[in-house]
Amino acid sequence: MSDVLYEAADGVATITLNRPERLNAWTAAMAAGLRDSLKRAEADADVRAIVLTGAGRGFCAGADMNLLQDVAAAGESAESTAPPFDPTARPDFQHPQTYLAAVGKPIIAAINGPAAGMGLCISLFCDLRFMADGAFFTSAFSRRGLIAEHGTSWMLQRLVGHSRALDVMLSSRRVGSEECLRIGLADRVFMVADLLREAKAYAKDLADNVSPRSMRVIKRQMWNALVQDLAEAMKDADHEMALSLKSDDFREGVASFVEKRQVRFTGT
Repeated sequence: MSDVLYEAADGVATITLNRPERLNAWTAAMAAGLRDSLKRAEADADVRAIVLTGAGRGFCAGADMNLLQDVAAAGESAESTAPPFDPTARPDFQHPQTYLAAVGKPIIAAINGPAAGMGLCISLFCDLRFMADGAFFTSAFSRRGLIAEHGTSWMLQRLVGHSRALDVMLSSRRVGSEECLRIGLADRVFMVADLLREAKAYAKDLADNVSPRSMRVIKRQMWNALVQDLAEAMKDADHEMALSLKSDDFREGVASFVEKRQVRFTGT
């Protein structure tokens, strides 16, 4: 079976990391499968939002131990040589994990269980994080003789603050779902039986009621703003607003409101 499963329905693509017997431990095949699945969702005009989750009782337990042993023997990282997911994105978002920020559709991580190491990395570069009540994050890096890899040092402190990020990274302790919600690492917490349904319902609401064009532009604005000053962000916003006012989705948004009917956005 594939290390990554893909299905699409009702405007939502669901991507599932699929090595449940290993708590979805990360492999090179899984990395390629996730990238291919996101490309597939990006190319499908009927897909307007993406849910990323794990099979079984875990989200992703970090790098597979066989992969770690190979890396330890080689003494160097096994970085992907794949071309940028989106060559037009900022260089910041063209790396093997940060490219999730360059996907033009919102990605909701449904954290159904342990998310360690690479599981944390991937989650940080999703747009939203919904967690099951028994799930937890751990960096695990410092307990393996490693460091804050793949942009986690940059992203984590933007979500939870500098000292909290240091606590998570230095200790490599488990951070449970309720603490994640309290410090801003999780956006919602649900009972494990409800998690995927709630994540899909949120994504379906976006698919049904929100302009795909607006989501694409807003997502790019929000991620770019993390590495922009205010003047650059304002310049981009002014440019994008001028384009939005000429778009079909803007005209449809106004017409559907005036006519009191369900919106029918086309993404143009």
